[in-house]
Amino acid sequence: MDTRPIGVFDSGLGGLTAVRELVKILPQEDIIYFGDTGRVPYGPRSKETLRRYVQQDVNFLISKGVKMIIAACGTASANMTQEIIDSMGVPYTGVVVPAAMKAAKCSKTGQIGVIATAATVRSKAFDNVLKRALPECKVTSNACPLFVALVENGYSDFNNPVTRLVAKDYLQPFMKNPDLDTLILGCTHFPVLSDIIADILGTDVTLIDPGKEAAHYAKSVLQSLNSCNTSEHQGVCHYYISDNVEGFSENAGIILGEPVLGQVEKIEIDTY
Repeated sequence: MDTRPIGVFDSGLGGLTAVRELVKILPQEDIIYFGDTGRVPYGPRSKETLRRYVQQDVNFLISKGVKMIIAACGTASANMTQEIIDSMGVPYTGVVVPAAMKAAKCSKTGQIGVIATAATVRSKAFDNVLKRALPECKVTSNACPLFVALVENGYSDFNNPVTRLVAKDYLQPFMKNPDLDTLILGCTHFPVLSDIIADILGTDVTLIDPGKEAAHYAKSVLQSLNSCNTSEHQGVCHYYISDNVEGFSENAGIILGEPVLGQVEKIEIDTY
């Protein structure tokens, strides 16, 4: 048994979709979450800037004594280097491999879509994993950068006309393909808009939640290492961010389904 916390990071709020699932499937585990709200979004950044940010995020979580790190961020996962992974000294997972493997398993037609940030789409990280898992598949990708800003600013209501208008525009390439049966929501912000996306694409398209898949993969890793917290302890989540506490707390509560006031602390990430 290992009672150390699990570390999770994202550019902002999106990674809370992974935290939400971790709390369901590993209720005894403590979680340290870092949302880099002062530097969100990661999608438009250069590779060099992204990797500097990711290294600082990782360094912060390591300083908190975590037993595993989850990069609950599609952009960070897609641009993760082996050097950064090796520096962690603890088990690691991003969201790309778990989500892509789930999509390959779910798709019956081999027609798979990916929506993500511009940096993730450019990296072809999802495409590469999908092609290894399902060589005959056809992957259609589209960058949806405004989705991140909409979620970060609370524009996630099912009937929000602005969000629905943006979603219809971004989803056009997939609506034109009647054989597409699976869509990877390649940024962890995007599952917050899954009801809108599902309403536009219809029930025949299976949506893959990368945060959820990463959480289940993390559980399997911890179980294989006998590192789960098997005590009667009720897990506690601590949230750290690099910008406005009030704005984060309000929108995080919507995603998590419970208030997080008093559990959020601002840090200076540039010092890590």
